[in-house]
Amino acid sequence: MKINKILVVVLAIFIPFILLMAGVRLVMTPAFPALEYKRSGFPQDLYGFTIQDRTKWSDYAVSYLTNDQGIEYLGNLQDETGQKMFMPDELSHMEDVKLVVTTASTVWYVLGGLSIAIFIWFVIMRQWESIRKVLNAGGWLTIGLLGALLVFLAVSFDKLFEYFHRLLFQDGTWTFSQSSTLIRLFPFEFWRDAFILVIGLAFLIGFFLVLMTQKRKKRSKA
Repeated sequence: MKINKILVVVLAIFIPFILLMAGVRLVMTPAFPALEYKRSGFPQDLYGFTIQDRTKWSDYAVSYLTNDQGIEYLGNLQDETGQKMFMPDELSHMEDVKLVVTTASTVWYVLGGLSIAIFIWFVIMRQWESIRKVLNAGGWLTIGLLGALLVFLAVSFDKLFEYFHRLLFQDGTWTFSQSSTLIRLFPFEFWRDAFILVIGLAFLIGFFLVLMTQKRKKRSKA
């Protein structure tokens, strides 16, 4: 059926984004920064944050991106001396980040729901070959797209990081001083590791899909 061929193409295109967002949501949990701060070689904060301090304040920052709270959730935070933890420009950027996260997550949920519906349709219609083709094509697309990003990441992560921010945020809204809370909690090395985890995990899953759905050649009888 022609509709099945169309659904195979559509679902295969969905797969790289679905896998990528799964990794993003994995990183956007308090557990990831907590593990990063304890990693050997992770840079210490030059302005006095201990691992416990970083874990505490990053928990708030990461949780804000996925909860239903307003920016006051971060804006009301103070240290022991009564100093605000986040400055107005940092709060403004976090609002922008939350908008991007919310939009991307909504798209993820919609595509995930559509993907499940298509898979159910294939199962009902007993389109086992279509399922194999979807997973195989989606795996190859993931390998191709994210493989290129991995190469870019290895060659020049700073450029990739810059292009990523310029694509999503207005110039001048995402650069901060080294003494700002956001930079102290999430330095360059944190984002490098996050990108490696997100892109690398999706790439490996794509490779696994291709490996598991390759069409086996039938052995000829002697």
